[in-house]
Amino acid sequence: MKNQHTTHLIQLSLATLFISTSGALGKHIDMPTPVVIWWRSILGALFLFTFCRYKKFDLKIYSKKDASSIIISALLMGGHWIFYFYALKLSNVAIGMLSLFTYPIITALLEPFFIKIKFEPIYILLSLMVLFGIYILAPEFNLESTHVQGVLFGLLSAICYALRNIISKKLVGRYNGTHIMFYQVSVLTLVLLPTLFFMDTSNVTTQFPYIITLALITTAVGHTMLVNSLKHFSVSTASIISSIQPIFGIIIAFLFLNEIPTLNTFFGGSLILATVIIESVRSRKG
Repeated sequence: MKNQHTTHLIQLSLATLFISTSGALGKHIDMPTPVVIWWRSILGALFLFTFCRYKKFDLKIYSKKDASSIIISALLMGGHWIFYFYALKLSNVAIGMLSLFTYPIITALLEPFFIKIKFEPIYILLSLMVLFGIYILAPEFNLESTHVQGVLFGLLSAICYALRNIISKKLVGRYNGTHIMFYQVSVLTLVLLPTLFFMDTSNVTTQFPYIITLALITTAVGHTMLVNSLKHFSVSTASIISSIQPIFGIIIAFLFLNEIPTLNTFFGGSLILATVIIESVRSRKG
């Protein structure tokens, strides 16, 4: 059992690493955010559909209730991606990613209301630690500050992400993670299609290598692995463990975008990393 837990923990960590590439890519890609998300969705859908056909997965949806859940989770995922990319554009990769990672707090508080799972008091302590980390990132609340605006968009993204993961958790018992992710990005492709007609898409050719990386590595591989991990962890546990994502993202941004984190970023990130270590050890013992 311990070996299986370690394997699942490694898979979740890899998913986190792949998803963390979204920070540098979201900041770097020079296109309107909804257009970037449309390209991310349609290419992700093509990659996932090809994989499903190769593996001969059944892409059938078994009930109208499941279809509704998939549509709602897709819209929430779209909100998460769009708000998150605006957070990255307004501030920087470090602040955008760290503010997003209030979602483990929101998840831990909301999950018992949606899924029959016992609320664990330890999440209150971990939530306070992450909240204090966020406070360190933006100690002066000034709405004219683009950094504060970035934090607020990150918080909106976090709410959408938490709810999307909770709904996905209820689906993974009946569907493969690739199956769920394919339909979520397919719904987003249809919803965001009109943006191509009134937003600038002229420089798509120069940005295409980055968009393909975002669609394949971040979306098709990373997010599918994350959804699959929900079979082995509660949403709260998976969320808190994957909070190491900002650390990966900050390192990637430093290497490729030359973004140097401030001392406040280091302190806030350290608190978040501490919650990851605590929850990883605690979930292993459980």
